[in-house]
Amino acid sequence: MRLLTYIIIAIAAGIGAGFILPEWAARLSATFNALFGSLLAFVIPLLIVGFVAPAIADTGRRAGAMLATTVAVAYAMTFASGAAAYLTADAIFPALLSGEHATAAAATAGTAPAPFFAIDIPPLMGVTAALALAFLLGFGTAALPAAAPLRAVLDDFRSIIKTVITKVIIPLLPFYIFGIFMSMTMAGTVAPVLATFAKIIAVIFVLHIVVLLAQYGVASLFSGINPLRALRTMLPAYFTALGTQSSAATIPVTLERTIAMGVDRNVAGFVVPLCATIHMSGSTLKIVACAIALMIVNGMPYSPAMFAAFIAALGVTIIAAPGVPGGAIMASLGLLASVLGFSETDCAMMIALYIAMDSFGTACNITGDGAIAQIVGRLFRKATPEAMADA
Repeated sequence: MRLLTYIIIAIAAGIGAGFILPEWAARLSATFNALFGSLLAFVIPLLIVGFVAPAIADTGRRAGAMLATTVAVAYAMTFASGAAAYLTADAIFPALLSGEHATAAAATAGTAPAPFFAIDIPPLMGVTAALALAFLLGFGTAALPAAAPLRAVLDDFRSIIKTVITKVIIPLLPFYIFGIFMSMTMAGTVAPVLATFAKIIAVIFVLHIVVLLAQYGVASLFSGINPLRALRTMLPAYFTALGTQSSAATIPVTLERTIAMGVDRNVAGFVVPLCATIHMSGSTLKIVACAIALMIVNGMPYSPAMFAAFIAALGVTIIAAPGVPGGAIMASLGLLASVLGFSETDCAMMIALYIAMDSFGTACNITGDGAIAQIVGRLFRKATPEAMADA
C-alpha cells in the first residue's frame, strides 16, 4: 500500500505544482521525466527477456501432463478475461466517456514545460525481438541438462532485472508521475484524465467480480463444486491479497483455502504456487480496460484484431511479473507502445491507473487460481466435491 500512497500523493502534488511552480522548476522536473523515460524504454526489452526466458525454462524443468494442463488452463483464463474486458469496454466506454474531450499528450502541448536537455538511450532490441529471444532462450534452456550453466545465467539476469525494477524504477515512479501530472496541469488536460479515472475504476471493479463468477462457474462444470460456495471459501485469500498486493505472499492462504474448497492436497500444492506466477486474469483485465479507455479519450483508433494480438502477447509477456511490485504493468509498456501506439504520457497514465487498482487485480488473480485447481484436479480425478461439505 505504500507505493499506492506515494502515487496518490504524486498525482495530487503534481496537479498542485502545475499551478504554482516557476518555469525553471517545471523544466527541471520535465528534464527528470525525459531521462527517466529514456531509461525505462531501454529497460523494457531487457525486462521481457529477464522475466519470460527464466519462467519458460523453469516450467520446462517440470514437464508433464499436469503442468501442460495447468499452463493451458491458466493462459486460456487470462486470454478470456482480456477478451471479456475488451468486449465490455468497447460496449460501455464510448457512451460512458462521451462527455470527455480528446486530450493531446502533455509532452506535445504548447504550454507544457520543455526539458533543459535529454539523453537518448536506444533500446538494445524491439519488443518483438525481445519476446522472440526470450522464447528461444527459455525453450532452449529447458532442453538442457539441469546443471547447465545457462540456467544459472538466466536466473542471475532475472535477479538483476528485478533489482533494477525494485531499487530504481519503482522508487522513482512517484517522481515520474508527479512530472507527468504537473505537465498535464500546465497544458490544461488533467481534468478529463481524472474524470476518466473515476469512471473506469468502478467498471473494472465490477468486471473483476463477473470474471470470478464466470471462472468458478466453468470450474463447477468439471468439479461439481458449487461456485458460490467455493467463492465464499476463497474469500480469506481474496482479502489477504487486497492487503498484501502480492500473489506470492498470499500463496499460503490461497493454498489452505483451495484445499478447504475440496481440491486434492497434492493438486493444490502443485497448481497454486505455479498459478501465482502464470495466471494473470485480473491484471490482464485491468490493462486491457484501461488501455481502451485512454484510447477512446485520446481519439485513437482500435480494432478487435489489434487487441486480440495485444492480449495474446500480454498473457505471455507478464508471466513471472507478479514477483515484482508493479511488474505486470512495467512488462506491458513495450506492448502498449508497439502494438497500441501509446505515447510516453499514455504509458504514464497506464502506470497510475494500474497501481491505483493493483490490489484488486492481484486478488482476482489469486482467487481464480482456486478455479484452475478445481479443473486440473478433476481432469486428473483428484477433485472431491464431498470434501467441500467436510470443509
